[in-house]
Amino acid sequence: MKTVLVFGTFDTIHPGHISFFQQARRYGDRLVVGIARDQTAKKVKGHPPLNREIDRKNMVSAIRLVDQAFLGSHTDRMYLIRKVKPAVVCLGYDQQAFVDQLRAVFPKLKIVRLKSYRPQIYKSSKLRPV
Repeated sequence: MKTVLVFGTFDTIHPGHISFFQQARRYGDRLVVGIARDQTAKKVKGHPPLNREIDRKNMVSAIRLVDQAFLGSHTDRMYLIRKVKPAVVCLGYDQQAFVDQLRAVFPKLKIVRLKSYRPQIYKSSKLRPV
C-alpha cells in the first residue's frame, strides 16, 4: 500500500483543503495527515490557531478522504515522516516551512507540490476573522 503524507495547520477546513486532500490522494492508496501543534502553528504563522490542536485533528479525521491523522511532534519536525514512512509527501502550493529541511534529511523521498484551489478566496489567512 502506497502512503501519502501531508502536513498543515488546518485551522478552519475550507474547499481549498478538500482540494488539497483530493489531489494528494491521487499519489497513493492511503492519505495520512500531520496536524501542526498549537505552538508550531503560532511560530510558523505568527499567531495562534483559532482551534485547539486536538479539535483540528478531530475535524481532519472526520473527512472521508483522510485515512489517518496525527498530531506533529513538539520537538522533532521529521517525526511523522519517520513514523509513517510515506512513499510521497505532498506540499501545499504555498507551503514553505521546513521544506528545505525535509529535502535535506530525506533526499530520496518523493516530494510533490500540489496546485492551489481558488487561493484568492480559499486561503486560510484570508478567511481568518480579524
